[in-house]
Amino acid sequence: MYHGRFKGTHYNAGYKWGELLYKNNNVISNKHTFIITEERKNFAKQCLPIYEKYYPEILEEIKGIAEGQKSSYEDLYTFLLSMYCFEFDNHCTCLAMKNENKIIFGRNSDFLVSIENLYMNCLYKLENSYAFNGNTTAFVEMEDGINEYGLAIGLTFIYPTIKKAGFNSGMLVRYLLEKCKTTNEAIEILKTLPIASQQTLTIADSIGNIVIAECNAENIEIIKPNQDGNFVTTANEFTSNSMKEYNNYNVDNWRAEERYITSYNTLKENNNNFSIELTKDILLGKYGFMCQYDRKTNADTVWSVIYDIKNKKIYRAEGNPSRKQFKEDTRLKFI
Repeated sequence: MYHGRFKGTHYNAGYKWGELLYKNNNVISNKHTFIITEERKNFAKQCLPIYEKYYPEILEEIKGIAEGQKSSYEDLYTFLLSMYCFEFDNHCTCLAMKNENKIIFGRNSDFLVSIENLYMNCLYKLENSYAFNGNTTAFVEMEDGINEYGLAIGLTFIYPTIKKAGFNSGMLVRYLLEKCKTTNEAIEILKTLPIASQQTLTIADSIGNIVIAECNAENIEIIKPNQDGNFVTTANEFTSNSMKEYNNYNVDNWRAEERYITSYNTLKENNNNFSIELTKDILLGKYGFMCQYDRKTNADTVWSVIYDIKNKKIYRAEGNPSRKQFKEDTRLKFI
């Protein structure tokens, strides 16, 4: 897992990183994963005015990377702004739980083995933004993270049965980590943003407010803990009645329902006995299918992360948690 540190303005952080890669003969546009089509170009151009209105600083970061790479800004924003709206190889499981002593967020990121050397852990401390520690299978966009105020967010990807110009999954996570202190604040801001892709966002804050936002271009449904216990969990399908119609059950979602059932039933059975060890055991597959992929199929859990929000600690396994140990990351300074 590549580790990056970003500071200063968005543009300067992007430029320095892009230039560093370029000097090491690492050109992003030369990667086989860098896919640009006319359809994606047209879609990204529709999204561009939305980012100019709501998140111009992220475009400055993308422009900085492009100039540091001596490459096309249009191609780079096309690649990033259209992500999660066309391809469907991203799979993951999120869970959050709380009791009197613990507020815990956990996530497995399941993706392609063939490009696991490109995955990143990022420490961002940019001007006029909240600092955060996050993880991504791409760059700029985040798939999970926790900010200096103890707000943790993670996405799970839903196959795009509909899409409109707006923020994609990874940009939503990044934006909320930089702008919000609490779960309620994140929900309110989420409701104001045009959304492009389909996803769930699991959100947990330092006062124990935990939710899942199932959302797409047409609807947002907020799922809170119910009578089964003080937890929420999700995989790569919508579960609320109002959002199920947007699921596509004919695609390979890497056993999403099985992962969801494993997580849900284990949390229900252990309600109020939540701990870091329980979270680890769920994520590494002790209670049922979670990360037990056959790497020969090019699928695996490529990282696993646990945010111990109440105690302000971060634990990450940089690879499949059944084979890699969770190690504490102490670099983020919490408020």
